[in-house]
Amino acid sequence: MNEITKKSTPSVDEWLKEAKNDSAALQEGMYLVHNGTVRQTPKAKVRQGLDDGSSVTGMEFFYDALKVDVAIAETKKMDGIFHVRVWLNEGYLKVGEDIMYVLIGGDIRPHVIDALQFLVETIKTTCVTEIEKK
Repeated sequence: MNEITKKSTPSVDEWLKEAKNDSAALQEGMYLVHNGTVRQTPKAKVRQGLDDGSSVTGMEFFYDALKVDVAIAETKKMDGIFHVRVWLNEGYLKVGEDIMYVLIGGDIRPHVIDALQFLVETIKTTCVTEIEKK
């Protein structure tokens, strides 16, 4: 199997530093970070309770960059959201490897939580292809 050269994992500390140095930071009271990783437990077991006794050894992960850009743009339109940043890995990923990082900055906790939930759900359901390997 050919592996795509892995992207460098971003520094969340650097992301936060950049976000806090942005002019919009004066309006932000909260940042949330999501870091999705490849887990050993199959999605069907975690989400639907279907246990076939298998374990995940890795996954093929790809994304549509244009769809991700649209999802980011939609998130930026949400009430109280001033900062959105996304990094997605690609190719064959082993258990424990990073799939994605998402950073949301906004005014108050409910807005930031809603935006993070919306963006991660949109990316996972409309922008990516994940094929678990067992």
